[in-house]
Amino acid sequence: MAKSEQRSGGWRKTVLVAMLLVFVFGIAIPSYSQSPAKKQVVLALQWIPQAQFAGYYMAYEKGIYDKYGIEIHFVHGGPGTSSLELVKQGKADFATDWLTSALQQWDNGAPLLNLAQIIQKSGLMLIAKKTSGIAKPEDLNGKKIGLWGGDFSIPARALFRRYQAQVVEIPQSASMNLFLRGAIDVASAMLYNEYHLLLNSGLDSTELNTFLFADYQLNFPEDGIYCLQNTYDRDPALCRAMVKASLEGWQYAFDHPEEATDIVIRYAAAAHTGTNRVHQKWMLAKMAELILPAGDPREMGVLQPEDLGFVSLELLRAGLIQKQPNYQDFCIPLAGNP
Repeated sequence: MAKSEQRSGGWRKTVLVAMLLVFVFGIAIPSYSQSPAKKQVVLALQWIPQAQFAGYYMAYEKGIYDKYGIEIHFVHGGPGTSSLELVKQGKADFATDWLTSALQQWDNGAPLLNLAQIIQKSGLMLIAKKTSGIAKPEDLNGKKIGLWGGDFSIPARALFRRYQAQVVEIPQSASMNLFLRGAIDVASAMLYNEYHLLLNSGLDSTELNTFLFADYQLNFPEDGIYCLQNTYDRDPALCRAMVKASLEGWQYAFDHPEEATDIVIRYAAAAHTGTNRVHQKWMLAKMAELILPAGDPREMGVLQPEDLGFVSLELLRAGLIQKQPNYQDFCIPLAGNP
């Protein structure tokens, strides 16, 4: 027999043996085909690690971003660091931030797109002690009001205009000390953060009057997911996957609050930010109320045209923007698309 025939016969025997092994023992022959590489994504979160961002942490920790083909990297903002600026500078692909911030950036020429509106109901509020006699918005007239700067002051000033209240604005720091010491009559607070800190300081909810702006038809939806127009144009499938995975992460966090709180505490500890489990668990519960308001027909993650119209009109009236965007120019509601 020629050597070529021997080699041919030997090759056939090898193939037959391999096929037999696969059939009998289930031994797989490697195909050497590689799965598609995950897409690298940087998400800028607008504040320090806390339960305000639990959904994104859980989407990472539970492999949800992986499932959608995304390898995510987080960067956190804080005082002096703007998540939207990081996107504009090309240092992040996506960012979370307030609708009011994004609209002002858009008005200044930044081609931002709202891909998902995570917080549907504003958690920003004013708080007064009942002993102050401030029980309704009209009672704010002539009072000393603690206000944070920037976008935090926009809903409060809209409330003052609506009720024709002439107030004394006092710059408020991150702490609630001015309010606790009686240096101001009314304090600014977030439902999921400073309000709980006041309760932990010894005040009882029955001692306080609260003015949640959303309850006075002044709803300014807060955290959304944003990217630049060219990011969407370059890879709309990635943008859709980013939104879908993030929303799944939020749903997982709400369904597993103890586990989500554990993760948040770990992230906060790694960033050396002071917090505690009780406070972060409260924050997560309140985030659920703001992201999925009870009885609200709005779809999770979708910015409604009426909300965009209201907020942009209030910014226009306040002189903070020069024009209102068309919905289709500013928003691609990926959360609501199949």
